[in-house]
Amino acid sequence: MERAWDLVIRGGTLVDGSGGAPFEADVAVKDGAIAFVGRVGGAGAREIDARGKIVTPGFVDIHTHYDGQATWDGHMQPSAWHGVTTVVMGNCGVGFAPCKPEDHDRLIRLMEGVEDIPFPVLTEGLPWNWESFPDYLDSLAARRFDVDIGTQLPHAALRVYVMGERGANREDATPADIAAMASLAKSAMEAGALGFSTSRTLNHRTSDGQPTPTLTGSEDELTGIALGLAAAGKGALQFVSDFAEPEEEFAMLRRIVERSGRPMSFSLVQNPRYPNQWRTLLERLSEANDGGLTIRGQVAGRPVGILFGLELTVNPFSRHATYSEIAGLPLAERVAHLRDPAFRARLLAESPEPAPGLGINMIQNWPVMFLMGDEPDYEQTPDRTLAVLAQASGVTPQGLALDHMLRNEGRGMLYLPFLNYADGSLDPSYAMLNHRDTVPGLSDGGAHVGMICDGSFPTSNLTHWTRDRTRGPKLTLEAMVRMQTHDTAQAVGLHDRGLIQPGYRADLNVIDYEGLTLKAPAVAYDLPAGGRRLVQRADGYVATIVAGEITYLDGEPTGALPGRLLRGAQAAPQAIAAE
Repeated sequence: MERAWDLVIRGGTLVDGSGGAPFEADVAVKDGAIAFVGRVGGAGAREIDARGKIVTPGFVDIHTHYDGQATWDGHMQPSAWHGVTTVVMGNCGVGFAPCKPEDHDRLIRLMEGVEDIPFPVLTEGLPWNWESFPDYLDSLAARRFDVDIGTQLPHAALRVYVMGERGANREDATPADIAAMASLAKSAMEAGALGFSTSRTLNHRTSDGQPTPTLTGSEDELTGIALGLAAAGKGALQFVSDFAEPEEEFAMLRRIVERSGRPMSFSLVQNPRYPNQWRTLLERLSEANDGGLTIRGQVAGRPVGILFGLELTVNPFSRHATYSEIAGLPLAERVAHLRDPAFRARLLAESPEPAPGLGINMIQNWPVMFLMGDEPDYEQTPDRTLAVLAQASGVTPQGLALDHMLRNEGRGMLYLPFLNYADGSLDPSYAMLNHRDTVPGLSDGGAHVGMICDGSFPTSNLTHWTRDRTRGPKLTLEAMVRMQTHDTAQAVGLHDRGLIQPGYRADLNVIDYEGLTLKAPAVAYDLPAGGRRLVQRADGYVATIVAGEITYLDGEPTGALPGRLLRGAQAAPQAIAAE
Protein backbone atom coordinates (compact mmCIF):
# COMPACT_ATOMS: atom_id res chain seq x y z
CA MET A 1 0.00 0.00 0.00
CA GLU A 2 1.38 3.41 -0.95
CA ARG A 3 2.05 5.62 2.01
CA ALA A 4 0.72 9.16 2.01
CA TRP A 5 3.92 10.62 3.46
CA ASP A 6 7.64 9.82 3.45
CA LEU A 7 7.90 10.59 7.17
CA VAL A 8 5.49 11.54 9.92
CA ILE A 9 6.57 12.90 13.32
CA ARG A 10 3.60 12.42 15.63
CA GLY A 11 2.54 14.08 18.83
CA GLY A 12 5.57 16.28 19.49
CA THR A 13 5.65 19.73 21.03
CA LEU A 14 6.69 21.98 18.17
CA VAL A 15 9.10 24.82 18.84
CA ASP A 16 8.82 25.93 15.26
CA GLY A 17 11.54 28.54 14.84
CA SER A 18 9.18 31.51 14.67
CA GLY A 19 9.63 32.46 18.32
CA GLY A 20 5.97 31.70 19.01
CA ALA A 21 4.75 29.59 21.90
CA PRO A 22 5.30 25.82 21.61
CA PHE A 23 2.30 23.80 20.48
CA GLU A 24 1.47 20.15 19.97
CA ALA A 25 1.16 18.92 16.38
CA ASP A 26 2.23 16.28 13.89
CA VAL A 27 4.65 17.02 11.05
CA ALA A 28 4.36 15.28 7.69
CA VAL A 29 7.26 15.22 5.24
CA LYS A 30 7.16 14.56 1.50
CA ASP A 31 9.96 14.85 -1.08
CA GLY A 32 12.39 16.47 1.33
CA ALA A 33 10.04 19.25 2.42
CA ILE A 34 7.55 19.82 5.20
CA ALA A 35 4.18 19.05 3.64
CA PHE A 36 1.74 19.46 6.51
CA VAL A 37 1.68 20.60 10.15
CA GLY A 38 -1.30 19.71 12.31
CA ARG A 39 -3.25 16.52 12.85
CA VAL A 40 -1.84 14.25 10.13
CA GLY A 41 -4.04 11.59 8.62
CA GLY A 42 -2.56 8.73 6.65
CA ALA A 43 0.57 6.76 7.42
CA GLY A 44 4.17 7.62 6.74
CA ALA A 45 6.71 5.28 5.20
CA ARG A 46 8.58 6.02 8.45
CA GLU A 47 7.10 7.39 11.63
CA ILE A 48 8.61 8.86 14.78
CA ASP A 49 6.68 8.94 18.04
CA ALA A 50 7.55 12.36 19.47
CA ARG A 51 5.14 12.35 22.40
CA GLY A 52 6.86 13.98 25.37
CA LYS A 53 9.58 15.40 23.09
CA ILE A 54 10.14 18.74 21.43
CA VAL A 55 10.44 19.11 17.67
CA THR A 56 12.57 21.94 16.31
CA PRO A 57 13.93 23.00 12.95
CA GLY A 58 17.44 21.76 12.32
CA PHE A 59 20.05 24.13 13.71
CA VAL A 60 21.95 26.36 11.28
CA ASP A 61 25.56 26.97 12.38
CA ILE A 62 26.99 29.85 10.37
CA HIS A 63 30.51 29.86 11.80
CA THR A 64 32.40 26.62 11.19
CA HIS A 65 35.69 25.50 9.64
CA TYR A 66 34.92 22.20 7.90
CA ASP A 67 36.75 23.43 4.75
CA GLY A 68 39.18 20.52 4.94
CA GLN A 69 37.04 17.87 6.65
CA ALA A 70 34.31 18.26 4.02
CA THR A 71 36.77 17.10 1.34
CA TRP A 72 37.46 13.75 3.02
CA ASP A 73 34.56 13.01 5.36
CA GLY A 74 30.80 12.82 4.90
CA HIS A 75 30.05 13.35 8.60
CA MET A 76 30.44 16.91 9.84
CA GLN A 77 30.96 15.91 13.45
CA PRO A 78 30.96 17.21 16.08
CA SER A 79 28.31 19.65 14.74
CA ALA A 80 26.01 16.93 13.42
CA TRP A 81 25.87 15.34 16.89
CA HIS A 82 24.29 18.56 18.16
CA GLY A 83 21.24 18.90 15.96
CA VAL A 84 23.00 20.96 13.29
CA THR A 85 21.66 20.32 9.80
CA THR A 86 23.34 23.19 7.93
CA VAL A 87 26.88 24.50 8.38
CA VAL A 88 28.59 27.50 6.81
CA MET A 89 32.36 27.24 6.51
CA GLY A 90 35.14 29.43 5.12
CA ASN A 91 34.98 31.85 8.06
CA CYS A 92 37.74 34.11 9.41
CA GLY A 93 39.34 34.55 5.99
CA VAL A 94 40.96 31.10 5.94
CA GLY A 95 40.30 28.22 3.57
CA PHE A 96 41.80 26.34 0.66
CA ALA A 97 40.52 28.01 -2.50
CA PRO A 98 41.50 29.61 -4.70
CA CYS A 99 45.00 28.15 -4.49
CA LYS A 100 47.86 27.60 -6.93
CA PRO A 101 49.75 24.30 -6.51
CA GLU A 102 52.86 26.08 -5.21
CA ASP A 103 50.82 27.64 -2.38
CA HIS A 104 49.29 24.44 -0.97
CA ASP A 105 51.67 24.30 1.99
CA ARG A 106 51.28 28.02 2.66
CA LEU A 107 47.51 27.75 3.08
CA ILE A 108 47.86 24.58 5.14
CA ARG A 109 50.25 26.33 7.54
CA LEU A 110 47.85 29.23 7.83
CA MET A 111 44.96 26.91 8.69
CA GLU A 112 47.23 25.00 11.08
CA GLY A 113 48.13 28.19 12.91
CA VAL A 114 44.75 29.94 12.90
CA GLU A 115 42.48 26.96 13.48
CA ASP A 116 44.82 24.38 15.10
CA ILE A 117 44.36 21.67 12.47
CA PRO A 118 47.70 19.83 12.18
CA PHE A 119 49.79 20.00 9.00
CA PRO A 120 50.01 16.18 8.59
CA VAL A 121 46.22 15.86 8.83
CA LEU A 122 45.62 18.43 6.11
CA THR A 123 48.50 17.21 3.93
CA GLU A 124 47.15 13.68 3.88
CA GLY A 125 43.46 14.56 3.84
CA LEU A 126 43.15 17.32 1.23
CA PRO A 127 42.78 15.94 -2.32
CA TRP A 128 43.63 19.31 -3.93
CA ASN A 129 41.53 18.50 -6.98
CA TRP A 130 40.86 22.21 -7.52
CA GLU A 131 42.60 25.51 -8.10
CA SER A 132 39.87 28.12 -8.53
CA PHE A 133 37.05 28.65 -6.06
CA PRO A 134 34.45 27.38 -8.54
CA ASP A 135 36.61 24.24 -8.92
CA TYR A 136 36.52 23.79 -5.15
CA LEU A 137 32.73 24.04 -5.19
CA ASP A 138 32.56 21.45 -7.96
CA SER A 139 34.69 19.11 -5.83
CA LEU A 140 32.33 19.54 -2.88
CA ALA A 141 29.25 19.20 -5.08
CA ALA A 142 30.34 15.68 -6.00
CA ARG A 143 30.30 14.64 -2.34
CA ARG A 144 27.50 13.71 0.08
CA PHE A 145 27.16 14.78 3.70
CA ASP A 146 25.05 14.42 6.83
CA VAL A 147 24.40 18.19 6.75
CA ASP A 148 24.02 20.81 4.06
CA ILE A 149 27.20 22.83 3.51
CA GLY A 150 27.53 26.47 2.59
CA THR A 151 30.84 28.09 1.69
CA GLN A 152 32.46 31.50 1.84
CA LEU A 153 35.35 32.87 -0.19
CA PRO A 154 38.29 33.28 2.24
CA HIS A 155 40.25 36.52 1.95
CA ALA A 156 43.66 35.01 2.81
CA ALA A 157 43.45 32.44 0.02
CA LEU A 158 42.16 35.05 -2.41
CA ARG A 159 44.90 37.53 -1.50
CA VAL A 160 47.73 35.00 -1.87
CA TYR A 161 46.26 33.72 -5.15
CA VAL A 162 46.25 37.21 -6.67
CA MET A 163 49.32 38.75 -5.01
CA GLY A 164 51.57 35.79 -4.27
CA GLU A 165 54.39 36.53 -1.84
CA ARG A 166 53.34 40.17 -1.61
CA GLY A 167 49.93 39.11 -0.37
CA ALA A 168 51.34 36.69 2.17
CA ASN A 169 53.65 39.42 3.47
CA ARG A 170 50.75 41.84 3.94
CA GLU A 171 51.94 44.38 1.39
CA ASP A 172 49.35 46.89 0.24
CA ALA A 173 47.20 45.74 -2.65
CA THR A 174 47.51 47.81 -5.82
CA PRO A 175 44.45 48.97 -7.76
CA ALA A 176 45.14 46.13 -10.22
CA ASP A 177 45.28 43.62 -7.33
CA ILE A 178 42.00 44.92 -5.95
CA ALA A 179 40.32 44.71 -9.34
CA ALA A 180 41.52 41.12 -9.76
CA MET A 181 40.26 40.13 -6.29
CA ALA A 182 36.91 41.82 -6.95
CA SER A 183 36.53 39.92 -10.23
CA LEU A 184 37.31 36.59 -8.55
CA ALA A 185 34.91 37.41 -5.71
CA LYS A 186 32.16 38.11 -8.24
CA SER A 187 32.85 34.76 -9.94
CA ALA A 188 32.85 32.93 -6.60
CA MET A 189 29.43 34.36 -5.69
CA GLU A 190 28.06 33.44 -9.10
CA ALA A 191 29.41 29.91 -8.68
CA GLY A 192 27.59 29.50 -5.36
CA ALA A 193 29.55 30.98 -2.45
CA LEU A 194 27.34 32.37 0.30
CA GLY A 195 29.75 35.20 0.96
CA PHE A 196 33.26 36.46 1.66
CA SER A 197 35.18 36.36 4.95
CA THR A 198 38.22 38.16 6.32
CA SER A 199 40.28 38.44 9.51
CA ARG A 200 41.77 41.55 11.10
CA THR A 201 42.98 40.02 14.37
CA LEU A 202 46.49 39.41 15.67
CA ASN A 203 45.21 36.18 17.20
CA HIS A 204 45.22 34.64 13.72
CA ARG A 205 48.73 33.57 12.75
CA THR A 206 50.38 30.92 10.63
CA SER A 207 51.94 27.95 12.40
CA ASP A 208 55.34 29.67 12.14
CA GLY A 209 54.05 32.78 13.90
CA GLN A 210 53.38 35.15 10.98
CA PRO A 211 50.19 37.23 11.11
CA THR A 212 47.41 36.29 8.72
CA PRO A 213 47.89 37.84 5.26
CA THR A 214 44.66 39.83 5.64
CA LEU A 215 45.49 41.53 8.93
CA THR A 216 46.24 44.96 7.50
CA GLY A 217 44.14 44.88 4.34
CA SER A 218 43.15 48.45 3.49
CA GLU A 219 39.64 49.84 3.35
CA ASP A 220 40.09 50.25 -0.39
CA GLU A 221 40.90 46.55 -0.71
CA LEU A 222 37.99 45.41 1.44
CA THR A 223 35.57 47.77 -0.28
CA GLY A 224 36.74 46.66 -3.69
CA ILE A 225 36.10 43.02 -2.86
CA ALA A 226 32.70 43.90 -1.37
CA LEU A 227 31.86 45.69 -4.62
CA GLY A 228 32.67 42.43 -6.40
CA LEU A 229 29.88 40.84 -4.37
CA ALA A 230 27.66 43.80 -5.25
CA ALA A 231 28.37 43.25 -8.94
CA ALA A 232 27.18 39.68 -8.54
CA GLY A 233 24.14 40.90 -6.62
CA LYS A 234 24.65 38.30 -3.93
CA GLY A 235 26.76 37.23 -0.98
CA ALA A 236 27.27 38.33 2.64
CA LEU A 237 30.41 39.69 4.33
CA GLN A 238 31.93 38.13 7.46
CA PHE A 239 34.55 39.95 9.54
CA VAL A 240 36.58 39.18 12.65
CA SER A 241 38.57 42.06 14.14
CA ASP A 242 40.44 42.99 17.30
CA PHE A 243 38.57 46.34 17.26
CA ALA A 244 41.67 47.93 18.80
CA GLU A 245 40.12 51.27 17.81
CA PRO A 246 36.46 50.30 18.01
CA GLU A 247 34.92 53.54 16.77
CA GLU A 248 37.20 53.81 13.73
CA GLU A 249 36.99 50.12 12.89
CA PHE A 250 33.21 49.90 13.10
CA ALA A 251 32.87 53.10 11.08
CA MET A 252 34.93 51.42 8.34
CA LEU A 253 32.73 48.31 8.41
CA ARG A 254 29.69 50.53 8.15
CA ARG A 255 31.12 52.36 5.14
CA ILE A 256 31.84 49.06 3.38
CA VAL A 257 28.23 47.96 3.85
CA GLU A 258 26.90 51.36 2.77
CA ARG A 259 28.95 51.31 -0.44
CA SER A 260 28.40 47.68 -1.36
CA GLY A 261 24.84 47.17 -0.18
CA ARG A 262 25.79 43.68 1.01
CA PRO A 263 24.85 42.38 4.47
CA MET A 264 27.60 41.79 7.02
CA SER A 265 28.22 39.91 10.25
CA PHE A 266 31.16 40.26 12.62
CA SER A 267 32.40 38.42 15.70
CA LEU A 268 31.12 40.12 18.85
CA VAL A 269 32.70 39.00 22.13
CA GLN A 270 33.76 40.36 25.48
CA ASN A 271 37.53 40.84 25.30
CA PRO A 272 39.18 40.69 28.74
CA ARG A 273 41.59 43.47 27.73
CA TYR A 274 38.66 45.77 26.92
CA PRO A 275 35.86 44.28 29.01
CA ASN A 276 33.24 46.92 28.15
CA GLN A 277 34.05 47.37 24.47
CA TRP A 278 31.19 45.06 23.46
CA ARG A 279 28.73 47.63 24.80
CA THR A 280 30.12 50.26 22.43
CA LEU A 281 29.92 47.86 19.52
CA LEU A 282 26.31 47.00 20.34
CA GLU A 283 25.45 50.70 20.33
CA ARG A 284 27.07 51.20 16.94
CA LEU A 285 25.39 48.04 15.67
CA SER A 286 21.97 49.38 16.67
CA GLU A 287 22.68 52.70 14.99
CA ALA A 288 23.74 51.01 11.76
CA ASN A 289 20.61 48.87 11.57
CA ASP A 290 18.39 51.77 12.55
CA GLY A 291 19.99 53.57 9.61
CA GLY A 292 18.78 50.90 7.20
CA LEU A 293 21.91 48.73 7.01
CA THR A 294 21.98 44.98 7.61
CA ILE A 295 24.77 44.12 10.03
CA ARG A 296 24.66 41.32 12.58
CA GLY A 297 26.92 40.52 15.51
CA GLN A 298 27.81 36.84 15.84
CA VAL A 299 27.74 35.96 19.54
CA ALA A 300 29.02 32.96 21.49
CA GLY A 301 26.56 31.61 24.03
CA ARG A 302 29.28 30.55 26.44
CA PRO A 303 32.93 31.49 27.03
CA VAL A 304 35.37 30.79 24.25
CA GLY A 305 37.86 28.79 26.26
CA ILE A 306 41.04 26.76 25.94
CA LEU A 307 41.23 23.17 27.11
CA PHE A 308 44.52 21.94 28.57
CA GLY A 309 45.43 18.29 28.93
CA LEU A 310 48.13 15.69 28.42
CA GLU A 311 46.57 14.61 25.11
CA LEU A 312 46.00 18.16 23.89
CA THR A 313 48.08 20.80 22.12
CA VAL A 314 49.22 22.40 25.37
CA ASN A 315 49.09 21.78 29.10
CA PRO A 316 50.37 23.89 32.01
CA PHE A 317 53.70 22.03 31.97
CA SER A 318 54.34 22.09 28.23
CA ARG A 319 57.15 24.62 28.72
CA HIS A 320 58.87 22.90 31.62
CA ALA A 321 62.29 21.46 30.80
CA THR A 322 61.47 18.32 32.78
CA TYR A 323 58.22 17.76 30.88
CA SER A 324 60.04 18.17 27.57
CA GLU A 325 61.97 15.01 28.43
CA ILE A 326 58.78 12.96 28.10
CA ALA A 327 56.66 15.09 25.76
CA GLY A 328 57.19 12.75 22.81
CA LEU A 329 56.28 9.56 24.63
CA PRO A 330 52.95 7.75 24.32
CA LEU A 331 50.32 8.90 26.81
CA ALA A 332 50.56 5.83 29.03
CA GLU A 333 54.32 6.26 29.43
CA ARG A 334 53.99 9.95 30.21
CA VAL A 335 51.37 9.14 32.84
CA ALA A 336 53.74 6.62 34.43
CA HIS A 337 56.52 9.23 34.63
CA LEU A 338 54.19 11.90 36.01
CA ARG A 339 53.04 9.54 38.74
CA ASP A 340 56.63 8.84 39.79
CA PRO A 341 57.25 10.85 42.98
CA ALA A 342 60.79 11.88 42.05
CA PHE A 343 59.85 13.00 38.53
CA ARG A 344 56.78 14.80 39.86
CA ALA A 345 58.81 16.68 42.47
CA ARG A 346 61.35 17.78 39.88
CA LEU A 347 58.59 18.96 37.53
CA LEU A 348 56.69 20.92 40.17
CA ALA A 349 59.86 22.63 41.40
CA GLU A 350 60.46 24.20 37.98
CA SER A 351 59.16 27.33 36.34
CA PRO A 352 58.01 27.31 32.71
CA GLU A 353 60.32 28.70 30.05
CA PRO A 354 59.24 31.53 27.73
CA ALA A 355 58.27 30.46 24.22
CA PRO A 356 56.15 31.70 21.28
CA GLY A 357 52.41 31.10 21.28
CA LEU A 358 50.24 31.10 24.37
CA GLY A 359 51.86 33.16 27.10
CA ILE A 360 52.78 31.79 30.51
CA ASN A 361 50.09 34.06 31.91
CA MET A 362 47.55 31.89 30.08
CA ILE A 363 48.78 28.34 30.52
CA GLN A 364 49.26 28.83 34.27
CA ASN A 365 46.60 31.43 34.97
CA TRP A 366 45.28 29.63 38.03
CA PRO A 367 42.95 32.44 39.27
CA VAL A 368 40.74 32.06 36.18
CA MET A 369 41.30 28.38 35.31
CA PHE A 370 38.78 25.67 36.18
CA LEU A 371 38.60 21.89 36.31
CA MET A 372 36.66 20.34 33.42
CA GLY A 373 34.43 17.74 35.03
CA ASP A 374 32.40 14.83 33.72
CA GLU A 375 29.38 17.17 33.60
CA PRO A 376 30.70 20.34 31.96
CA ASP A 377 29.87 23.61 33.67
CA TYR A 378 30.67 26.66 31.53
CA GLU A 379 29.59 29.23 34.09
CA GLN A 380 31.51 28.22 37.19
CA THR A 381 31.77 30.58 40.13
CA PRO A 382 35.04 32.25 41.18
CA ASP A 383 35.35 29.96 44.19
CA ARG A 384 35.84 27.02 41.80
CA THR A 385 39.06 28.26 40.21
CA LEU A 386 42.23 26.22 40.61
CA ALA A 387 43.75 28.97 42.74
CA VAL A 388 40.90 28.90 45.27
CA LEU A 389 40.47 25.12 45.28
CA ALA A 390 44.18 24.59 45.78
CA GLN A 391 44.34 27.03 48.67
CA ALA A 392 41.32 25.41 50.32
CA SER A 393 42.93 21.97 49.98
CA GLY A 394 46.36 23.05 51.17
CA VAL A 395 48.09 22.17 47.89
CA THR A 396 49.65 24.17 45.09
CA PRO A 397 47.65 24.97 41.94
CA GLN A 398 50.35 23.17 39.94
CA GLY A 399 49.90 20.02 41.97
CA LEU A 400 46.12 20.16 41.73
CA ALA A 401 46.31 20.70 37.97
CA LEU A 402 48.63 17.74 37.53
CA ASP A 403 46.47 15.46 39.67
CA HIS A 404 43.36 16.38 37.69
CA MET A 405 45.03 15.80 34.34
CA LEU A 406 46.16 12.36 35.54
CA ARG A 407 42.54 11.32 36.13
CA ASN A 408 41.16 8.63 33.84
CA GLU A 409 44.64 7.47 32.85
CA GLY A 410 45.81 10.92 31.84
CA ARG A 411 42.65 12.19 30.16
CA GLY A 412 41.58 14.86 32.65
CA MET A 413 41.26 18.39 31.27
CA LEU A 414 41.47 21.95 32.55
CA TYR A 415 39.41 24.85 31.19
CA LEU A 416 40.44 28.48 30.76
CA PRO A 417 37.65 30.79 29.57
CA PHE A 418 39.28 33.74 27.80
CA LEU A 419 36.42 35.49 25.97
CA ASN A 420 32.98 36.40 27.37
CA TYR A 421 34.10 35.76 30.96
CA ALA A 422 35.98 38.85 32.13
CA ASP A 423 33.33 39.42 34.80
CA GLY A 424 33.35 35.82 36.00
CA SER A 425 29.84 35.23 34.64
CA LEU A 426 27.98 34.97 31.33
CA ASP A 427 25.93 38.11 31.86
CA PRO A 428 27.65 39.79 28.87
CA SER A 429 26.72 36.83 26.68
CA TYR A 430 23.14 37.10 27.89
CA ALA A 431 22.98 40.78 26.95
CA MET A 432 24.56 40.18 23.56
CA LEU A 433 22.31 37.21 22.73
CA ASN A 434 19.24 39.26 23.67
CA HIS A 435 20.10 42.10 21.32
CA ARG A 436 17.88 42.62 18.31
CA ASP A 437 20.79 42.64 15.85
CA THR A 438 22.78 39.58 16.91
CA VAL A 439 22.72 35.87 16.11
CA PRO A 440 24.41 32.90 17.77
CA GLY A 441 27.67 31.87 16.14
CA LEU A 442 31.40 31.32 16.62
CA SER A 443 31.26 27.57 17.31
CA ASP A 444 34.29 26.98 15.03
CA GLY A 445 33.07 23.42 14.40
CA GLY A 446 35.81 21.43 12.68
CA ALA A 447 38.64 23.62 14.00
CA HIS A 448 40.88 24.01 17.05
CA VAL A 449 41.07 20.25 17.27
CA GLY A 450 43.57 20.19 20.13
CA MET A 451 42.61 23.28 22.17
CA ILE A 452 38.96 24.32 21.83
CA CYS A 453 35.79 22.23 21.62
CA ASP A 454 32.93 24.60 20.89
CA GLY A 455 31.09 22.76 18.11
CA SER A 456 28.64 21.85 20.88
CA PHE A 457 27.40 25.46 21.23
CA PRO A 458 23.93 24.62 19.84
CA THR A 459 23.35 22.10 22.64
CA SER A 460 24.69 24.23 25.48
CA ASN A 461 22.66 27.16 24.16
CA LEU A 462 19.56 25.06 24.80
CA THR A 463 20.53 23.42 28.06
CA HIS A 464 22.21 26.38 29.74
CA TRP A 465 20.17 29.34 28.57
CA THR A 466 16.68 27.86 28.57
CA ARG A 467 16.82 25.26 31.35
CA ASP A 468 19.83 25.01 33.66
CA ARG A 469 21.22 28.47 34.33
CA THR A 470 21.27 29.43 38.02
CA ARG A 471 23.44 32.56 38.04
CA GLY A 472 21.15 34.96 36.25
CA PRO A 473 18.23 35.31 33.86
CA LYS A 474 17.42 32.70 31.24
CA LEU A 475 16.06 32.81 27.72
CA THR A 476 12.83 31.16 26.65
CA LEU A 477 13.12 27.93 24.72
CA GLU A 478 11.23 29.37 21.78
CA ALA A 479 13.56 32.40 21.63
CA MET A 480 16.74 30.33 21.62
CA VAL A 481 15.39 27.91 19.01
CA ARG A 482 14.43 30.87 16.80
CA MET A 483 17.90 32.36 17.21
CA GLN A 484 19.81 29.30 16.02
CA THR A 485 17.40 28.25 13.28
CA HIS A 486 15.43 31.00 11.57
CA ASP A 487 17.71 33.89 12.55
CA THR A 488 21.00 32.25 11.61
CA ALA A 489 19.54 30.98 8.33
CA GLN A 490 18.30 34.45 7.44
CA ALA A 491 21.68 35.99 8.23
CA VAL A 492 23.33 34.09 5.36
CA GLY A 493 20.44 34.14 2.90
CA LEU A 494 19.08 30.64 3.51
CA HIS A 495 15.40 31.52 3.44
CA ASP A 496 14.20 27.97 2.74
CA ARG A 497 14.91 26.57 6.22
CA GLY A 498 14.69 27.39 9.90
CA LEU A 499 10.89 27.14 10.30
CA ILE A 500 8.50 24.23 10.73
CA GLN A 501 5.99 25.36 8.14
CA PRO A 502 4.67 23.77 4.96
CA GLY A 503 7.06 24.18 2.06
CA TYR A 504 10.14 24.65 4.18
CA ARG A 505 12.98 22.20 4.00
CA ALA A 506 12.45 19.15 6.19
CA ASP A 507 15.49 19.69 8.41
CA LEU A 508 14.26 18.77 11.88
CA ASN A 509 15.23 17.61 15.36
CA VAL A 510 13.26 15.48 17.78
CA ILE A 511 14.74 16.19 21.22
CA ASP A 512 14.23 14.77 24.70
CA TYR A 513 14.45 18.25 26.17
CA GLU A 514 14.47 17.21 29.82
CA GLY A 515 17.10 14.56 29.12
CA LEU A 516 19.29 16.72 26.87
CA THR A 517 22.77 16.50 28.39
CA LEU A 518 26.12 17.70 27.16
CA LYS A 519 28.94 15.22 27.70
CA ALA A 520 32.50 16.08 28.63
CA PRO A 521 35.00 16.76 25.84
CA ALA A 522 37.08 13.74 24.83
CA VAL A 523 39.88 12.98 22.38
CA ALA A 524 39.46 10.85 19.26
CA TYR A 525 42.19 9.74 16.87
CA ASP A 526 40.15 9.55 13.69
CA LEU A 527 41.52 12.28 11.43
CA PRO A 528 43.69 11.55 8.39
CA ALA A 529 47.22 10.40 9.33
CA GLY A 530 45.79 9.22 12.66
CA GLY A 531 45.34 12.82 13.73
CA ARG A 532 43.87 13.71 17.09
CA ARG A 533 40.86 15.91 17.68
CA LEU A 534 38.64 17.05 20.51
CA VAL A 535 35.05 15.84 20.27
CA GLN A 536 32.01 16.38 22.43
CA ARG A 537 28.75 14.50 22.24
CA ALA A 538 25.33 14.84 23.82
CA ASP A 539 22.49 12.64 25.00
CA GLY A 540 18.91 13.57 24.17
CA TYR A 541 18.82 13.95 20.38
CA VAL A 542 16.19 11.33 19.55
CA ALA A 543 16.35 11.99 15.81
CA THR A 544 17.93 14.45 13.42
CA ILE A 545 16.45 14.75 9.93
CA VAL A 546 18.01 16.37 6.85
CA ALA A 547 15.91 16.87 3.73
CA GLY A 548 13.38 14.39 5.09
CA GLU A 549 15.90 11.62 5.77
CA ILE A 550 16.82 10.50 9.27
CA THR A 551 20.56 11.05 9.65
CA TYR A 552 20.93 10.38 13.38
CA LEU A 553 18.93 8.22 15.80
CA ASP A 554 19.71 8.54 19.50
CA GLY A 555 22.95 10.29 18.61
CA GLU A 556 24.26 7.64 16.21
CA PRO A 557 24.54 8.09 12.44
CA THR A 558 22.11 6.07 10.36
CA GLY A 559 24.34 6.07 7.28
CA ALA A 560 22.05 8.43 5.36
CA LEU A 561 23.94 11.29 3.70
CA PRO A 562 21.28 13.55 2.15
CA GLY A 563 23.27 16.74 2.70
CA ARG A 564 24.60 18.64 -0.29
CA LEU A 565 26.66 21.68 -1.17
CA LEU A 566 24.47 24.77 -1.15
CA ARG A 567 24.95 26.85 -4.27
CA GLY A 568 24.32 30.35 -2.99
CA ALA A 569 21.38 31.87 -1.16
CA GLN A 570 18.11 29.90 -1.13
CA ALA A 571 14.73 31.48 -1.75
CA ALA A 572 11.83 31.15 0.66
CA PRO A 573 9.38 28.43 -0.38
CA GLN A 574 6.08 29.13 -1.98
CA ALA A 575 3.26 28.38 0.43
CA ILE A 576 1.70 25.04 -0.39
CA ALA A 577 -1.90 24.13 0.14
CA ALA A 578 -2.73 22.06 3.20
CA GLU A 579 -3.63 18.50 2.33
